[in-house]
Amino acid sequence: MKPFRVLVVDDSAFMRKIFSDFIERDKSFQVVGTAENGLDAVEKAKELNPDVITLDVEMPIMNGLDALKLIMDAGPRPVIMLSGLNEQGMRETILALEAGAFDFIRKPSISNALDIEQVRSELMKQLNAAMQAKQRRALWEEEEQRRRSADITLPLSPKPSETTPKKKPQVKETRPAAKGTDQRGKPAETPRMPVSRSAEEKAALPDTPELTGFKRKRVERKPEAESAPAVLPKNESRPPREASAQPSTDLKDLVAVGCSTGGPRALKAFLEQIPGDFHAPIVIVQHMPPSFTKSLAQRLNSFSQLEVMEAEHGMVLEPGKAYIAPGGSHMRVHRSEGGPYQIRISQDETRNGHRPSVDVLFESLLPLTAVKRHAVLMTGMGSDGARMMKELYDAGVTSTFAESEQTCVVYGMPRSAVELGCVSHVLPLHEIAPRMVQAVNNGK
Repeated sequence: MKPFRVLVVDDSAFMRKIFSDFIERDKSFQVVGTAENGLDAVEKAKELNPDVITLDVEMPIMNGLDALKLIMDAGPRPVIMLSGLNEQGMRETILALEAGAFDFIRKPSISNALDIEQVRSELMKQLNAAMQAKQRRALWEEEEQRRRSADITLPLSPKPSETTPKKKPQVKETRPAAKGTDQRGKPAETPRMPVSRSAEEKAALPDTPELTGFKRKRVERKPEAESAPAVLPKNESRPPREASAQPSTDLKDLVAVGCSTGGPRALKAFLEQIPGDFHAPIVIVQHMPPSFTKSLAQRLNSFSQLEVMEAEHGMVLEPGKAYIAPGGSHMRVHRSEGGPYQIRISQDETRNGHRPSVDVLFESLLPLTAVKRHAVLMTGMGSDGARMMKELYDAGVTSTFAESEQTCVVYGMPRSAVELGCVSHVLPLHEIAPRMVQAVNNGK
């Protein structure tokens, strides 16, 4: 098998050397070129046609964000952003993830050998995940193309003659799924609840970059999305949201969401479809390092009708608000007897290699039987969240949702939950929020 071809982009010659050496220690990858700024990167991407690109965020002449947009327009492929820890770097990293970057890693501290090795490990993990996702996407698209071709192919019939009456073209009839099967007639994952799937495979959201693969072109955004601020607003310019009159002790529903690779774009698409008068709080775990989650919350807050914020210890949950676990910390929901539902932040050991961990959040919902709980798993590597979603499902949680492979950047966390048979709704990204709103509103 030929090694995957990598283009390394950084304005520092030293960093280009460091990352090239990192990559070529793995025989599965080959550095086919380097670039020292964004404009150089765009030209090298066209010339070398690499399988994957590592792209520095902050560079002269053309920064990584502008280069990413041109690269994705010319020929989408996995791009891993290299981000500094300053405020500008974090903001542009969040925007890059929205614009189609596969994921990001923070740049290492040159004076810390241990930090350099940790960054190398994370980089190789991201590169391997990107290539696996790309290959899996290609296989999935081939299977879907074969299925679609089979659906529209009509049987050959003899030429009509005086003695042979004309036959009407055979049209495939859609029948309701039999009890205990899914829409394709296969045995359902669980006998308790039928799996809800989309009737037809749809394109990704029309107002966001294409989510379904790396070979497709970006989809034009709606005019209102184009007018969104290019940087995070320091002061909220929207009219203030109406405060909820429902006290935390009277909450009827609670939504918990987990995601990882591809999560920032997925969260944007999900939260944009939730109305401001939503009758439940939403608690979110997105795998991210410290500090980045605050920039993510600010960015999502600028799009969503909900009030989106980075969670803090002791916050009381309120309907119409979304709380993102701070990077580097676990988040739980806790309720003392008769008291409000509150957020607890801790520095406990990592779970499934993560802190924050989706399993930790979901686990905290198990004793909250007085509220209707809804659990969601969207795009991400690994299986974080799946095991506790299974326990919630077995305990009688109100609903469980998983993003389908159709729209996942990485079909890992949702796939693990589906394989455990604990998902009541398997849906493409653009259908999750409307179905979630319906589930909550039906319980009012």
